[in-house]
Amino acid sequence: MAHKKGGGSSTNGRDSNAQRLGVKAFAGELVTGGSIIVRQRGTKIKPGTNVGWGKDDTLFAKVTGVVEFKDRGRMGKFVSINAVQ
Repeated sequence: MAHKKGGGSSTNGRDSNAQRLGVKAFAGELVTGGSIIVRQRGTKIKPGTNVGWGKDDTLFAKVTGVVEFKDRGRMGKFVSINAVQ
């Protein structure tokens, strides 16, 4: 006799929640200080001027301003904020 039940749909019905990663504020957008710009795993995009770096690699705006993305070749992709006075 089998000691385990067959793995039916009720046994397999678990899954983790989506993480909602990605770019949240695009180039040219006006963002306020503290706004999340990119949610990511690892540093695909690095922080530039006026951008902070969270412990889960989230990038956020330190000041109010316009978002700017820059590809610097071998150095990688950077995001910065051009402050608005």
